[in-house]
Amino acid sequence: MEKAAGSPSVGGSYPQKNAEILSSQYGINLFLAGLLLTFAWAVHAVGISKSHLLSYLITLMLIQLLWMLWYLGRSCTQRRLIRDKDTHAGARWLKCGITLFAVITLILDSFKIGYYIDFSNCLSPTEGIFPVTHAVHTILQVYFLWCHAKDIIQSFKTLERFGVIHSVFTNLLLWTNGVLTESKHQLNEHKERLITLGFGNITIVLDDHAPQCNCTTTTLCSIFSQGIYYLYPFNIEYHILASTMLYVLWKNIGRKVEHHQQHKTPFKFHGITVGMIFGLVVLTSTIAIVVVYLIQIGRSKIKSELALTMFYLHAIFVLVLMCTAGIVALLIYRLEDRSLDNSKNPARKLDAELLVGTAAGSWLLSWGSILAIICAQAHPKYTWYNLPYSILVIIEKYIQNLFIIESIHREQEKVNDDIKTLRIVTISRGSTLSLTPSYKEIYNGRAAPQSGEVPCLLKGSVCGRENDRGAKEETSQDKSSVMHSASDISFYSRNSVTNNKRRILKNIAAFLFLCNLSLWIPPAFGCRPEYDNGLEEIVFGFEPWIIVVNLAMPFSIFYRMHSAASLFEVNCKT
Repeated sequence: MEKAAGSPSVGGSYPQKNAEILSSQYGINLFLAGLLLTFAWAVHAVGISKSHLLSYLITLMLIQLLWMLWYLGRSCTQRRLIRDKDTHAGARWLKCGITLFAVITLILDSFKIGYYIDFSNCLSPTEGIFPVTHAVHTILQVYFLWCHAKDIIQSFKTLERFGVIHSVFTNLLLWTNGVLTESKHQLNEHKERLITLGFGNITIVLDDHAPQCNCTTTTLCSIFSQGIYYLYPFNIEYHILASTMLYVLWKNIGRKVEHHQQHKTPFKFHGITVGMIFGLVVLTSTIAIVVVYLIQIGRSKIKSELALTMFYLHAIFVLVLMCTAGIVALLIYRLEDRSLDNSKNPARKLDAELLVGTAAGSWLLSWGSILAIICAQAHPKYTWYNLPYSILVIIEKYIQNLFIIESIHREQEKVNDDIKTLRIVTISRGSTLSLTPSYKEIYNGRAAPQSGEVPCLLKGSVCGRENDRGAKEETSQDKSSVMHSASDISFYSRNSVTNNKRRILKNIAAFLFLCNLSLWIPPAFGCRPEYDNGLEEIVFGFEPWIIVVNLAMPFSIFYRMHSAASLFEVNCKT
């Protein structure tokens, strides 16, 4: 067996660096091959069918299943060994989130199995094997991430690098497949809506991959086919979260960690009532807007324009609130003097890179809309609301990224134990020792019980004298007055100001968390004005703009969910 950990040396690190490079290149080539296969199926390339794509994905999932089973079996035999853990990776709330998405993904797989059974006469067997394999893959992967997301692998490092990176890109390909399938469905609905808005010059045949046979049970087929597309957003988020957690595991292979105490930061609802109330109002109103939008859009030209206007006005109001909250939080940070934590942390580094990288997707769409409004010759009234909306999207993500990245890099405020157990000692009448309640007791509104017992602060001198003088000293102790010095009062005042700042920051983080969840809902469930307003298609052309939207929209959707996850962490940390 390979040694668990060797002494750091140039000769030892060189092969490991090569293994990292080789494994990353293996993963990239694996992904590119699958990406081209997916693209070939999407454009109906000659000789490429959906069964070829699914066979490739099934093979990748089976290989990952074998690796995970091998890893779990080896970990079980070595469970008594003490292993290094990355305390920043695989947070409990992140595991709970991916479990929720995984459960909904399993429901999606069951719908696909039912869909295959109803159309089994004209569907390839791979379309029935795929959801079964995917369900097994999902169950085992979630268990693996719950148990081993924090691992820092120090044995069989070369083999493990290939296994983990294979898992990363397998999940990315499953994410790509889900995004493409969902986008094709949204595109077909979009083409039908544009006709009601008066854009009759856009005549493109619907891209239909429906089975060429009749369903055995019409009602069930309708439920399965419609329900699948409402569940895809959760499946998409599941795979992208799994790939990010596995990527952190890959980066941690062979890493040397400093052993220090990690302070737990549980989530608490106390003190964030205001932020939660405003956030829930935004969330509720957003759900109502999405429902009305999906009902009205495509019914008639007037109803579609009203739906777009309603969406833009609501989004502008929410984005203004988010920008204001973010600016207030950054101003509070400027007033504080706290150092940043620049220690090596793969999870935190990945969070920051994903925030900026995925924000570029919506920035691209926003700049496209701004240019379309400027260059278009005719401007329907509802399109003018798109201008402030697009500008605010750019500004809001800029501000929010600054707030989140600075928050996750700020060192946690550590309360000095000496301050917590502070005793104000006053000497009166020569040798009388007087003790006040601790700062912690004062802050919590509790005074120390008057039991007559005196803590031994100076065991060598004070306690000896207390024992010698007996009852007389105890009587003098009880009669002594409690005096607070000016410095202690000043400290209490500073602490009160700090607590107020922390409370404001926690409310802002809670509000932004719910706002990001709110803004994730519209594009994830088909409320996409970038498709429906039609102005961009006229300026850039239908096909070029649709390509831009289909490439950028998945990143924009992921940005909102990732921002919500990061803000949840900020709330716990603040």
